[in-house]
Amino acid sequence: MKKKIIVIGSGFAGLSAACFMAKAGCDVTVLEKQPTPGGRARQLKADGFTFDMGPSWYWMPDVFEHFFNAFGKKVSDYYTLHRLDPSYRIYEQERTLDIPAGYQALKDLFEQLEPGSGARLDKFLDEAAYKYQVGINKLVHKPGRSLNEFLDWDLLTGIFRLDVFNSVKSHVAKYFTHPSIRQLMEFPVLFLGALPEKTPALYSLMNYADIKGGTWYPEGGMYSIVNAMYQLALELGVRFHFNHSVKEIIIESSAAKKVIAEYDGKPLVYTADAVIGGADYHHIESALLPGEYRSYSETYWNNRVMAPGCLIYYIGLNKRLNGILHHSLFFDASFEKHGREIYVTKEWPSDPLFYVSATSVTDHNVAPHGCENLFFLIPVAAGLENDDEALRDHYFNKVVTRMEQRTGQSIRPHIIYKRTFAHSNFIEEYNAFKGNAYGLANTLMQTAILKPACRSRKVKNLFYTGQLTVPGPGVPPSLISGEVVAKQVLKSFKDR
Repeated sequence: MKKKIIVIGSGFAGLSAACFMAKAGCDVTVLEKQPTPGGRARQLKADGFTFDMGPSWYWMPDVFEHFFNAFGKKVSDYYTLHRLDPSYRIYEQERTLDIPAGYQALKDLFEQLEPGSGARLDKFLDEAAYKYQVGINKLVHKPGRSLNEFLDWDLLTGIFRLDVFNSVKSHVAKYFTHPSIRQLMEFPVLFLGALPEKTPALYSLMNYADIKGGTWYPEGGMYSIVNAMYQLALELGVRFHFNHSVKEIIIESSAAKKVIAEYDGKPLVYTADAVIGGADYHHIESALLPGEYRSYSETYWNNRVMAPGCLIYYIGLNKRLNGILHHSLFFDASFEKHGREIYVTKEWPSDPLFYVSATSVTDHNVAPHGCENLFFLIPVAAGLENDDEALRDHYFNKVVTRMEQRTGQSIRPHIIYKRTFAHSNFIEEYNAFKGNAYGLANTLMQTAILKPACRSRKVKNLFYTGQLTVPGPGVPPSLISGEVVAKQVLKSFKDR
């Protein structure tokens, strides 16, 4: 008889886990609180505008290909990719930099800023390429349950080349002195949820992903990936139940036997041979399990270093903006000060950095004719409260004013659609611990076996996937997380 698998949540990790379990011949049911799949990567449609509600960067295309190849498919079977060139624009206090997709053009830009840095970029990326190959092909596929997993010849012999004990900040400083180059090379680790001085230099592999792998746009937006994975899951026989809010996991003989979900105000019971938690790890432990079956205490969770939360604004304009790019990073304020406010003082930022995505620059189907689709994101400390409309408007006015000044174009009078999303929304919509947007920060002390385990310590058949367990935050790691946990579930069946 087929093993019955219940997956809680249909974000990228939940979808990935569901697909791999179905491929292995299991009877898979996904329970999703929202009316559509995607979790944080849901899609918002309103007044003719289409927004990706969460992730907007498409890096590491090889990871996506790996996922679909595992099922005899290709990315191109489901959606079309476009490489962006320039990859993105950086607005600094003194200059504006367009980051070209072509490697030689990027080296030329480096040389203009700092003579000799082009050759040093070659050496930097040679090291980053090694880290990427070992990191993506080996490290991130480890389930993080034992030190024995790392008794691997490539890992042992290359431990110093992997640079796990140095920081990204010190590593970048060995190669480059110009502040613009340093900032460019340090910024990708913000996606990992920690300051460059707190992030292991192993993650310079993100620079390889950026520069060599490229920045891409899936036609139709990031939700095209969600839809592709959802369609694949359906092809594999996975069943989805939307608008199902999981309320309890019933434990019998130290095993998860049933999952209770509420639908239309009524409780529904689902039996399981194994449960995979793709929803917020802390929420599953603290709200769905009896106290004696929780692996981690509240003290443990409160001592975790969280990746940032976000203030997000979905904006529709009744005009097009001239000369903007698909992705823009506004680093025209102090990187160090904003970073301290996120990770050290944990307060609302005084003068925040921010990011703008304008998908309508690339895709004319995401906004009405003659209109512009803008997505503003301000990273903020996780756990902040009182994100009322007055505060949201305060920060929105700050960032829009700066964008108007830097582009020389009016924005505020042309807004015909606006929706905000912040800390309290992440808690309400996703049960996000401390309202975090990205998960657990990838600091040295929260790497691999030091992350919350992908298998419960107290419930025999309860597993976890997603951004609060291995391998960590981000869309590609979430796809890998689903594959990793599926292998652990299948291994547990063999071990019984």
